[in-house]
Amino acid sequence: MFKQIFAPILCLFFSFLLQVSTSIAQQAIPLYKGKAPGSESWNWSEKENFSKLFNTQVVFNVVDPSLLVFKAPASIANGTAIIIAPGGGFQALSINSEGIDLAKWLNARGVTAFVLKYRLAKSNTDDPAKEMMEKVGNPSKMEVENGPIIKLAMKDGQAAVQYVRSHAREYGIDPNKIGFIGFSAGGTVAMSVVYNSEESSLPDFVAPIYAYAPMSIGTAVPTKNMPAFIAVASDDQMQLVPHSLDIYSRWQALKQPAELHVYEKGGHGFGMKKLQMPTDKWVDDFGDWLLQRGLIKNNPSEKSAIVSAQSTKEQEDHQKWEFAFHNDWANINRFTAENKKLGPPSSRDKRVVFMGNSITEGWINMLPQFFEGRPYINRGIGGQTTSQMLVRFKQDVVDLKPTVVVILGGTNDIAGNTGPTTVEMIFENLVSMAELARANKIQVILSSVLPVYDYPWNPGLKPAEKIMALNDKLRNWCAANNAIYLDYFSAMVDERNGLKASLTNDGVHPTVAGYKVMEPLLEKAISEALRKAQ
Repeated sequence: MFKQIFAPILCLFFSFLLQVSTSIAQQAIPLYKGKAPGSESWNWSEKENFSKLFNTQVVFNVVDPSLLVFKAPASIANGTAIIIAPGGGFQALSINSEGIDLAKWLNARGVTAFVLKYRLAKSNTDDPAKEMMEKVGNPSKMEVENGPIIKLAMKDGQAAVQYVRSHAREYGIDPNKIGFIGFSAGGTVAMSVVYNSEESSLPDFVAPIYAYAPMSIGTAVPTKNMPAFIAVASDDQMQLVPHSLDIYSRWQALKQPAELHVYEKGGHGFGMKKLQMPTDKWVDDFGDWLLQRGLIKNNPSEKSAIVSAQSTKEQEDHQKWEFAFHNDWANINRFTAENKKLGPPSSRDKRVVFMGNSITEGWINMLPQFFEGRPYINRGIGGQTTSQMLVRFKQDVVDLKPTVVVILGGTNDIAGNTGPTTVEMIFENLVSMAELARANKIQVILSSVLPVYDYPWNPGLKPAEKIMALNDKLRNWCAANNAIYLDYFSAMVDERNGLKASLTNDGVHPTVAGYKVMEPLLEKAISEALRKAQ
């Protein structure tokens, strides 16, 4: 019965969360012999992990640029090749949604794909997404640090085109049917190659997708025929619509063939994700464009390959869900070792446990000094909903025997991370945690959900009204039950009932400035809770 009720919800969650491809590229080709020119002194190593902030797999610290080669099945190969440059702010590469997933989609249509791992800025931590978002909040720093990297990445893009063209016969490729598609920062790479290349390193068509194309990379549209497919969402959080419009205008001015799609909803970074938004059809529009230009063919064998690829993807997603469902859906083992090492508190140790999602987890990552030297224990896990928090509440809160628990959750429920829910269901989960704490003589601080105008990973949900309704319920429950309500919302909300732009980079997660607003409010609530515990 449990599986019948929850399997559809969990399947939605894990198809969203675990977007890590199990397929392996046929080849990984280094672009240079020996050290890449211009970065000979780089001595760090390429890494890959799952980014909780971006909810996807990322590659970072790329030192030795390379191409991951995905050859089209011989039975449907049509001679077209496309180089794919994933995005990630030159700090990381969104290797699946903006790379491997598209490569497999192209393979099913007879196109040989090459995913480009170009050089990136060095990450000083294993959280490149966080480092990137910090740069976004400081544009001048981002420009200074990324400027030299963009030039190196352009060289890698040019080398990629040269490699594919010089090895065209080996891969069964027409040397005059080589395209370059780039997402966000990958779009910067694609356009810099187009603006600055000689014939040998110039692609035959280009597709900038929500591209960042600053004037600094050049503006010289090639005189060679250069068809362009351009796509972006009107609600792009990085405000890159003008960049797409500028590219289209330049192509139009020189009568170069161009097709522009500006989708009403979809945000930034949609890639190959299915968000139930207008941007879901961008790749089909791209396919139609390729078909119209004779770069792919519409034939029965192609359709068969597409169906086969879709079936394989469904099987992979189901296997991922089965593994997660039967092993650790709520991530209850995340803190097992830390909890055991921690042991019981001393008689004078007034522990405070923070239970939450990425906003709680991000606090200790961005401002570790707030937790240092204090009996504060962070038990936040990025991406979690209140149902998952409730499952692990005993081992991650109650068993630690704190004096106070600070509960902050609910925004991921509203975002649909584990499937459909209601404000009442979220409220009941939060109250259940509070009641478990009170039954164990733990003082409760129930935090308001932070304001959100839109979720970058699932745009169009209009969450503001639900967040305010949930916060009203929490405030009223605390007043009726002698618990402390911690109101972050009022101090951080803007005129749209979203998070103030000065306090966030993505509309959901606080920056350091955001946490600085939250800290005194939290300190006051903790002091009150500790007084009540005496």
